[in-house]
Amino acid sequence: MYGNFWDNLRNAFKHSDNSLFKLIAINILVFFVVLIVEVPMTWGGAELLFNKALSNLMIPSSLPKLITQPWSIFTYMFLHERFFHILGNMLFLYWFGLLIHQFLGSRKLANLYILGGLSGALLYIIIYNLFPFFNDKVDGGLMLGASAGVLAIVVGAATLSPNTTFHLLLIGPVKIVYIAAFYVIYSYVQTIGPNAGGNIAHLGGALLGYLYIIQLRNGIDWGVPVQKVGIFFEDLLSGRKNKVKVSYRSKAKTSNGGGFSSFKKTPKSTPAQVSSDEATQEEIDKILDKIADRGYEALNKEEKRKLFEFSKK
Repeated sequence: MYGNFWDNLRNAFKHSDNSLFKLIAINILVFFVVLIVEVPMTWGGAELLFNKALSNLMIPSSLPKLITQPWSIFTYMFLHERFFHILGNMLFLYWFGLLIHQFLGSRKLANLYILGGLSGALLYIIIYNLFPFFNDKVDGGLMLGASAGVLAIVVGAATLSPNTTFHLLLIGPVKIVYIAAFYVIYSYVQTIGPNAGGNIAHLGGALLGYLYIIQLRNGIDWGVPVQKVGIFFEDLLSGRKNKVKVSYRSKAKTSNGGGFSSFKKTPKSTPAQVSSDEATQEEIDKILDKIADRGYEALNKEEKRKLFEFSKK
């Protein structure tokens, strides 16, 4: 997971616990497929046909049109038309997605992305159909892009570990809570701009990211339905028939974005049942409380390893 980026991306679908690289790979593949198809169709004078086909994958703000293409509520979140659009989204998905994967594991990362995309689409449709400012835009409104799902991950990571610091070019060290806050405020201001629909979706994704983490701390995982669907298709493609198990650990002490409730609760074991390399529930609780008090950066290498291994169980 943390080795060479391109190796992980190339082998994204060979492993079951790396939804981060699967999401990045799907977005990149879709982008290049659209680009490869667009060029010859434009050369051949079929640009209008191409645009119509692409619009069927974008989510419309018009409810009557959405009814005719319900799949677009999912497909829109994997579409990009401009290089710098997908580049920005994938960089943020990678940087903040690594944190979510470290804290919560691969499946919850996918949950956040999908639920963030759905939440963004829902808020986009509601706002466009309720507020007079969008009356002349609702019939022709179309939206695409991974931004809502990505912003859910950004805000989710900032909620989990607000004091984690990124070193930004020309700026220096900045806590991720400030990065997330900047993009939420910027998106809010831009909801009356030329890309109003996209920025409204950003806010929907951001709200979902925050609430998802808050609910996890209370022992409630909103992503269970998404997780079950994902496991179903994984088992279908691999020929397995495994039962879906969803569990969590009890609420831990919180401060500065503290405790977690999304890890599996393990049964008590005797010393003979736990190897020296395997973390016990008590050790994990202490690690999580340390994160709550001092942040993820305070963990040593061994504590990070135990937390990562435990999150995959």
